[in-house]
Amino acid sequence: MSSNDPSGYGYPTDPQQNPYGQQQPPAPGYGTPPPYGQAGYGTAPGAPGYGPPPAGQQAWPLWLTPPGQYSGPPAPGTRILASAGDRFLARLIDAAVLFIPVIVVSSIIGFSIIGDVFIGLLVFGYEAAMLLTQHGQTVGKKVMKLRVVDVANGGRPADNAFWIRAAVYGLPGAVYCLGSLFQLLNCLWLLWDKPLQQCLHDKGAKTLVVKEG
Repeated sequence: MSSNDPSGYGYPTDPQQNPYGQQQPPAPGYGTPPPYGQAGYGTAPGAPGYGPPPAGQQAWPLWLTPPGQYSGPPAPGTRILASAGDRFLARLIDAAVLFIPVIVVSSIIGFSIIGDVFIGLLVFGYEAAMLLTQHGQTVGKKVMKLRVVDVANGGRPADNAFWIRAAVYGLPGAVYCLGSLFQLLNCLWLLWDKPLQQCLHDKGAKTLVVKEG
């Protein structure tokens, strides 16, 4: 396991121990999140809807704090849900990073069905490579201090979850016209998704995005 793994990101301190145990004192400002579904699940302080969630709505994890309802450093074992505004700004930064490669591809191939395929693969490759090598962050997420985590426990998602997330986000762009419409719907989905504000690529990969201090 790399020594550069971020503190509080779901990595075990001892391979022989439970990955989400509390044998070690939590790092300041982070802490180790409790397993999804333990006592208190759905009743986190400040979480919308104390007690059982409404029918058809996902319960609120104990380890997660709603955006805009928390001040000061995060309590041990909690993370703060990223706001829609922060996620939008992070995507704009990533779009700026990809702007030059997209222009180069378009100038060589042209704006065509083949060009859409290359651009879709480019976005997919960028997203997957960044999430896998940068512990759930892209350039935009690093700037905005956001991170992709596992919805079940707030830890690092499995590698296949990162691949799924990148595929659902980037590959539809390879489909002429309809792919762009799906990508727009995907990115807007968090505006009405309750309570965890997940996009479709979050739901497919069982992830969500948190804000770090």
